[in-house]
Amino acid sequence: MRIRIGTRGSELALRQAEIVAGLLRASQPGLEFQLIIVRTSGDEVSDRSQGDLAPGNKGGFVKELQRALVEGKVDVAVHSLKDVPLDLPEETVLAAFCEREDPADVLVSLKYRGLEDIPVGGRVGTSSPRRAFQLSLLRPDLLPVPVRGNVITRLEKLRGGECDALVLAAAGLNRLGIDGFERERLPLDLFLPSPGQGIVVVEARRDDPEVIRVLSRIDNHRVRVEAEAERAFCRWVGADCDTRTGALARCRGDLLHLSAFHWFREEKRARKGEMTGRPDEAEELGRRLAAFLSRGGEGKAEANEIV
Repeated sequence: MRIRIGTRGSELALRQAEIVAGLLRASQPGLEFQLIIVRTSGDEVSDRSQGDLAPGNKGGFVKELQRALVEGKVDVAVHSLKDVPLDLPEETVLAAFCEREDPADVLVSLKYRGLEDIPVGGRVGTSSPRRAFQLSLLRPDLLPVPVRGNVITRLEKLRGGECDALVLAAAGLNRLGIDGFERERLPLDLFLPSPGQGIVVVEARRDDPEVIRVLSRIDNHRVRVEAEAERAFCRWVGADCDTRTGALARCRGDLLHLSAFHWFREEKRARKGEMTGRPDEAEELGRRLAAFLSRGGEGKAEANEIV
């Protein structure tokens, strides 16, 4: 059996596609693969502006891949889950969630060992409203500056002196094996990641049972459950790529713990909360925590108290 894997052409995207191919090959020896690079509108914007997509249009990194999948040009599409819109094409399904890399954000610098070492007025590069907001809570004396592009492009801009440090996803740096920089892992209890951060997901056509069967062999149920809770929270709280929203779910034995925050535009404030429930009610847990925060709640909530 030969599987055509659709992927973007960045170094990280190609690495993630290779990871998926390796998992599939290990699960079923004899499979053959062809990597097909699909150029997306997100890549085109990056080339024109030396940056990434405008806020609110993050799905541009995946929509052409989804179109190629629906049209039968590829058999599967590999994505970073945090780039995947909440609403999928009706013809497709997320068929495999791979083992999650470190979901944390990290501070990367050539000059400073950590966040506390950066002097007042230091420039920290990020184009993420979520990261900029949480950075302002930890170090309001620092200046967030827009630094866009893929991981390699951003690191080149750091080397070029456009900023004193960057905030990046640990997962991308780890998968690419990048070193040579000072790195500080930002604590998850103070710096919540983007929902789905660190997860590689494989999308397939709903009417292709053979490919879905093959992908089921590499589907990580625990990671799927965590992702469902995080994405459900985003859906019910009304989050999009332009909102300051973070969420992280973790399976702990027979329990699923979800922490999240969201900036409520109308109130001009953020609220943060956490809730624990059963893994088989992941989407309901996300909905309940979203309802808790939307109603003015903060801190720890009991899932059975939220209707």
